[in-house]
Amino acid sequence: MEQVAHDRAKRKKSPSQELLEETEWLQSFLLLLFRSLRKHPPLFLDTVKNLCDILNPLHQLGIYKSNPGVIGLGGLVSSIVGIITVACPHMKLNTH
Repeated sequence: MEQVAHDRAKRKKSPSQELLEETEWLQSFLLLLFRSLRKHPPLFLDTVKNLCDILNPLHQLGIYKSNPGVIGLGGLVSSIVGIITVACPHMKLNTH
């Protein structure tokens, strides 16, 4: 029993070690996300469009308040991405 308790105490990590592990996990996740979006431009465009499209409903519902400039910029970027996907059909995300 003493050995098990000793092993458990050794496995417990300090808060700085836990923070370092969480930071490493976040960094590896963001790197994977960046590489995936870089290799698949249609997925990148769709993700940007969806992020821009969500700004207005979040503002209207009071979940995330932003100024009219941010809402307008989000709408502009969303419209430009929509035009790109219409003008270049190969940039449209295939859903099948």
